[in-house]
Amino acid sequence: MSDKEKITSVWLWCRRYITFPLIVAVGYILFVVFFNENSYSRSAELQEEIDRLEAEIKENNDTMNYYRRLNAGLNTDPAALERIVRENYYMQRVNEDVYIITD
Repeated sequence: MSDKEKITSVWLWCRRYITFPLIVAVGYILFVVFFNENSYSRSAELQEEIDRLEAEIKENNDTMNYYRRLNAGLNTDPAALERIVRENYYMQRVNEDVYIITD
């Protein structure tokens, strides 16, 4: 088969099977999958952001639970309350000297 016959054969096949409605349908599918607002890449980006935000929520919940336990301990344990006040606010008892050593 010569080159001209191959080209003619391919051309006839394309004219027979590749029709305008097929081109429109393929174009529409490509638009929806790649270029639409709800495209696959946009969905993947949004899913990644959802995962990041869920991890942030979990971290914040863990922090909140820590401070709730600390607050409950401060309400019930006077020694813990005194320790926190002395460490964080550098308070002291009467006739006591406090030396602050920083790194």
